[in-house]
Amino acid sequence: MNWDTVKGKWKQMGGSAKEKWGELTDDDLQQIDGQREQLVGKLQEKYGLAKDEAERQVDDWASKT
Repeated sequence: MNWDTVKGKWKQMGGSAKEKWGELTDDDLQQIDGQREQLVGKLQEKYGLAKDEAERQVDDWASKT
């Protein structure tokens, strides 16, 4: 699924993101609001991931949803 689709369906996709990354809160999901870079940044912050690893995880998740 391309990111434009994810962004357009963010309200529905948020639950899937929360399942994959349990440390994300509802407030985090509202703040991210479908923005890929915001999600990457939150994953870096919450999980201590390098940017390239966070981007890889986001891309893998988006392609499987």
